[in-house]
Amino acid sequence: MTTRDRLLGCTVVLLWGLNFLAIRVGLDHFPPFFFAALRFAVLAIPALLFIPRPPVRTRWILLYGTGFGILQFAFLFTAMRVGMPTGLASLVLQSSAPFTVVLGALVLGERIRPVQVAGIAVAVAGMAVIGWDRLEHATLLPVLLTLAGGLGWAFGNIGARSAGTESPGVNPLHLMLWTTAIPPLPLFVLSVFTEGPTTGLHALTDSFSLAGWPALVALAYIAVLATVVGTGLWTYLMGRYPAGTVAPFSLLVPVVGIAAAWAFLGEAPTPLSLLGGVVVITGAFAATSSKPRPVDAAAPPTEALIGTGRPAGA
Repeated sequence: MTTRDRLLGCTVVLLWGLNFLAIRVGLDHFPPFFFAALRFAVLAIPALLFIPRPPVRTRWILLYGTGFGILQFAFLFTAMRVGMPTGLASLVLQSSAPFTVVLGALVLGERIRPVQVAGIAVAVAGMAVIGWDRLEHATLLPVLLTLAGGLGWAFGNIGARSAGTESPGVNPLHLMLWTTAIPPLPLFVLSVFTEGPTTGLHALTDSFSLAGWPALVALAYIAVLATVVGTGLWTYLMGRYPAGTVAPFSLLVPVVGIAAAWAFLGEAPTPLSLLGGVVVITGAFAATSSKPRPVDAAAPPTEALIGTGRPAGA
């Protein structure tokens, strides 16, 4: 991975780490399914009106939008609403990295190098250290919900990677913006049946009051910086490199998330958590330090898998 692309990966890490603060602010005002639907709806309408459809098969748009949009945020927002601490949520959600590596090998036929395996193992060990230290602050259900969100994110990563491999010239920002059209309707339906038909609308109306403006700022951050900028860069990287090379960057997000929760929400990490964060950083950079195969060399197994009609994430 080039130095420039590593810096882009670190930018995504910063944007997504701070995103957990915005999520916390938004969930203090909006119900979770409605908030998740709203974050994509504000992007889906202009995207469909003004952005040309990316030249990729519909299956990859559906897989990307369902995994990254519906599954990840439905589970994550619900977990945080029912008691998952902000910093711990940013940690557990990064289970998407090992999930992505495994799915990349099983679904896309990507080869995992020994140094990547070792780096992932070290980073996961660091996550385990932090999780073990902080698990007492969350019940089992929020943790399981957040893990489910991480698995959803991994499926979204596979959709992005498949689209980028099959159509190397696709504009990653256009692809990401078009996937925002997938989550709103299912999430709004979930909101109506589980949160009440008017609960979300009342929360949206109240957000325009003096007390509700922080929720609108949080929504703007999540939609523009975390989604358009962060996810656009992530989609670019997933289309350029094997999933196992890009996914470990997500392991750095909890370092930013925990630090931000400490600074702004008073969720002070213990020395053991800080030690685990160092281990995570070490493992993530070890996993991205090896020279990946060129994208063209990785494409044939993927294309062959798609061409045979086998379930390549369809």
